[in-house]
Amino acid sequence: MHVSIRTKLENISQRHEELAEMLCAPEIVSDKDRFLALSREHAELSPVVNAFARYRELARNLLQARELLADIDMRELAQGDIARLERDQAQLEFELELLLLPSDPNDSKNVILEIRAGAGGEEAALFAGELWRMYTRHAERQGWTIEPLGFSEASAGGLKEVIGLVRGRQVYAKLKYESGVHRVQRVPATEAQGRIHTSTATVAIMPEAADVDVHIKDSELRIDVMRSSGHGGQSVNTTDSAVRITHLPTGLAVHCQQEKSQIKNKALAMKLLRARLLELESRRVQAERAAQRKQQVGTGERSEKVRTYNFPQDRITDHRIGLTRYDILAFMDGDIDDVVAALRANDEAQRLVEFTRADADTRVHHA
Repeated sequence: MHVSIRTKLENISQRHEELAEMLCAPEIVSDKDRFLALSREHAELSPVVNAFARYRELARNLLQARELLADIDMRELAQGDIARLERDQAQLEFELELLLLPSDPNDSKNVILEIRAGAGGEEAALFAGELWRMYTRHAERQGWTIEPLGFSEASAGGLKEVIGLVRGRQVYAKLKYESGVHRVQRVPATEAQGRIHTSTATVAIMPEAADVDVHIKDSELRIDVMRSSGHGGQSVNTTDSAVRITHLPTGLAVHCQQEKSQIKNKALAMKLLRARLLELESRRVQAERAAQRKQQVGTGERSEKVRTYNFPQDRITDHRIGLTRYDILAFMDGDIDDVVAALRANDEAQRLVEFTRADADTRVHHA
């Protein structure tokens, strides 16, 4: 382990001990906000500290095993222990480096999920509806809740557009790689000659933004109220309940008519607007980072074709990491954990390369 990484780990361990002492102090215990903030920091550092403690114990055991090499009677046993301990140590070093990676501040947030039918007409709308069901089923498997915020149905079934709020633990951390263009290849039910058609749907995963994440001035907004359209009963046709909010500096506009109450629709529209503005800023930061290292890593650009669902071949292919799996019906029923895990692992590997490079550059700069 390089000395700079070890120094970081020792500093984290020291801070962890300081926090433990502070949390026992009466003045901290009596200050609820400060106690919660310090408790959260202590909990966040604990996995790193525990792993570093295991690493140091491994290092001591390895040193003892190497000392036994001088004993002829113990040499063979020591060699076996050394080989095992060195493998464990290398694995733990890798885990520690991953734990040191800067975390995404949005990972613990809920998600605004948007799915829109793309190229392919009614078949694209059917596919968009199936993607919505896929994410709904996946949310159920994860113990999350998913609440529709608005949708537009297609004439022949399926969905032209659907927006939902997904709530739960680590939702953004697990779903953020789903953003992009999803492509389906299959024979539509209306195709008489059995030809395979290609259609697309666009998925956007945006962290739910709070007021503190995105500050919006009232002067930056134009709010229009209008009659709702579509399903909703008599009140839809008699009240001006639909709300459109335009963010003037960016030109972003959101529309909500999900509720019969104008006040509720305005609140939902503001929630959606904040999420889109936060996504816009996140994409700007990602683009800057990509330009600095002359390549894009895990940006989740919407224009990017991320995945193909090939029904005739019973195949799903994620183009970003070249991963192919089969059993498409299970996948469309929400069994997407293995692909999500592979995407997360790939992103961590890319960020680890960047982290190691940055650490090396820092050492050269200070040399």
